[in-house]
Amino acid sequence: MNAENTLADLGRMLASGGVEIVDCSGVLGPNTPILQLPEDFAKNTPKVEIHKISEYDEDGPFFAWNWMVLGEHSGTHFDAPHHWITGKDYSDGFTDTLDVNRLIAPVNVIDCSKQSAADEDFLLTADMVKAWEAEHGEINAGEWVVMRTDWDQRAGDEAKFLNADENGPHSPGPTPDCVEYLLSKKIVGWGSQCIGTDAGQAGAMDPPYPAHNLLHRDNCFGLASLANLDKLPAKGAILIAAPLKIERGTGSPIRALAMVPKG
Repeated sequence: MNAENTLADLGRMLASGGVEIVDCSGVLGPNTPILQLPEDFAKNTPKVEIHKISEYDEDGPFFAWNWMVLGEHSGTHFDAPHHWITGKDYSDGFTDTLDVNRLIAPVNVIDCSKQSAADEDFLLTADMVKAWEAEHGEINAGEWVVMRTDWDQRAGDEAKFLNADENGPHSPGPTPDCVEYLLSKKIVGWGSQCIGTDAGQAGAMDPPYPAHNLLHRDNCFGLASLANLDKLPAKGAILIAAPLKIERGTGSPIRALAMVPKG
């Protein structure tokens, strides 16, 4: 089957409802949980602000629009390689220079929801990924891999979503060997339902924050605060994760969408 026929078939399936579009994004607004860095750092991303310009009133009788205060890494968002020091030298590592052909790809959904419910610091290892592959099939080059934890169910409560105590944040994520194994498979990127792509306690790992450190070292992408991964199959869906084309952007809020074949 040639590419023209494949696209035509996809168009027919979308028009007929044979493919369902699943929204994998959370709501972006003043109540969106925002990552807070330790006090040692000078600045944090502000909360999202939405300010009215007009809404069919004296400021604009025929139109409604707003202006916003918004960080690049707010809500469901995309991490470009330049976000981390290991990716700083890639000329195509910004949101305005990256290869858009890499943004739409098959997605592998590794279900860790039961383990994460039992252990908020659950870590996904390379051996666990290999066991998943033995059951569901190989992870292929150019594909997304995302970790389902159902952490998005906490998104309405920032304290529960960030889940921090005197020892720092607690949330599930990958081990360094997990990230290295996935990169050996030549994935395009890794995604999480938590506030960031790493586990909450990842600062103590070697290397620290391996998802950030290793993904961006290899010019790969990260996705954070994803939602509704429980609606995706382990394999068979296509994920669209396109950041805004921000000049020299290190990341961007996204509307992550998955195409899922019905039945």
